[in-house]
Parts: sequence; structure tokens; C-alpha cells
Amino acid sequence: MNQNNRIFDGLGRVMNEAAGVADGVRREVETVVKSQAHRIVADMDLVKREDFDALRELVQVQGEEIDALRKEIAALKGAADTI
Repeated sequence: MNQNNRIFDGLGRVMNEAAGVADGVRREVETVVKSQAHRIVADMDLVKREDFDALRELVQVQGEEIDALRKEIAALKGAADTI
């Protein structure tokens, strides 16, 4: 019986070590995949979301200013036509 316990203890230790090695391999693979993904995204020269949102807001404000200036020009043309 004592021999069986040693076998099971040894088998348990081997399985724990294998699980530790598998976890280490998993972490290493995750690190490699993340670094490759970051490299690919950096190579794509993508715009950050914050920069996109800021530019979109700026374009919207400028569009509103252009509309206001067009109305002002139309009003000035109308005033000049009546003179």
C-alpha cells in the first residue's frame, strides 16, 4: 500500500509540474500574441479614438460656422440688392 501512495504522490507532483509548465506556456503565448497584435496595429497607422472624436467635433463646429457665414453673406447680398 505504501508503494501505491508513493506512486500516486509522484504522479500528482508530475501533474502539478505539468500544469505549471502549461500555465507558463499559456502566458508566454499570450504575451507573444499581444505584442504581435500591438505591432500590427502600430504598423496600420490607425487613428486613436480620442483624436477621431476631437476632429469630428471640430468639423461639426466648423460646419455650423460655415452655415452661419453663408446666411450672413446671403443677408448682406439681399441688403445690397435693395439699395
